[in-house]
Amino acid sequence: MIIPAIDLIDGHVVRLYQGDYEQKTQYELDPVEVVHDYADQGATWLHIVDLTGAKDTSKRQLSLIKSMVDTKRMKFQAGGGIRSEEEVAQLLETGVSRVVIGSLAVKQPELVKSWVEKYGPEHIVLALDINISESGEKLIATHGWQENSGVALEGLLSDFATVGAKHVLCTDISRDGTLQGANKALYEEMAAQFPNVKWQASGGIGSLNDIAVLKPTKVDGVILGRALLEGKFTVKEAIACWQNA
Repeated sequence: MIIPAIDLIDGHVVRLYQGDYEQKTQYELDPVEVVHDYADQGATWLHIVDLTGAKDTSKRQLSLIKSMVDTKRMKFQAGGGIRSEEEVAQLLETGVSRVVIGSLAVKQPELVKSWVEKYGPEHIVLALDINISESGEKLIATHGWQENSGVALEGLLSDFATVGAKHVLCTDISRDGTLQGANKALYEEMAAQFPNVKWQASGGIGSLNDIAVLKPTKVDGVILGRALLEGKFTVKEAIACWQNA
C-alpha cells in the first residue's frame, strides 16, 4: 500500500534533508487540509512525524495530531522521538492506530518489547534507520541519525520477533530525501529473511518507476514524502502505479 508521510514542526508541514534540522524546507500547507487532499486521492493511511516533539517531548503536537485523526478520513501512524510509555499512551489516545518507535527500540529493547506485548504488535511500528557498511552490514543509526548504534538490523529483528513485532519501517539513510530510488535489494533480502514482518519501505523514492520496482520485494507499504510535496507525482498516481505494478 502507498503511505504518504507528513513531517510537522510547530504546526507547519516541513521536510528535512537526511534528518538535518538545519536543512529544512517549509511548505505552505495546512496539515488537516493535507489529510483531506490525500484521502480524496485514495490514501488509507498517513505517516506523521512530529519533529517538534522529537526535539522536546514537552512540546509534542498532540492537539494537531488529534485534529488530523478526528477527520476520520483514514488511519494514522505517528511518532518522532518517542521516549516513554506515557507518550505511547498519549498518541494512542489521540486515535492514531500505530505508534512509531525508533531509537528507543535499539537503546532499550526490553522496554519497547514490553510495550509491544502490552499494546499489541498491531499498534507499534519499529522505525529502523540503517547505514549499510562497505562489507554489507546493516547497522542501525539512532538519535536522528547522529549516532551509529553498532546494532545489526537482523539481530534486533530476531529479538523483537520473540514478542511478535510485525510492523517495521526501514530506511536506508543514504537514500533518504535524495529522490534517487529506494534500496530494492535491501527490502528483497529482509522480506525473504523475515516473512512475518510487514515491511514499510522508505527513502529515496522520486518517481513512479521507483514505486513499481518495489512491488516484487513483497514490502507491505511504501512511504512517500518529498516526492509528493514537490509534485513529482500525485498520491492517486502512486496508488494506481502500486496496484498495477
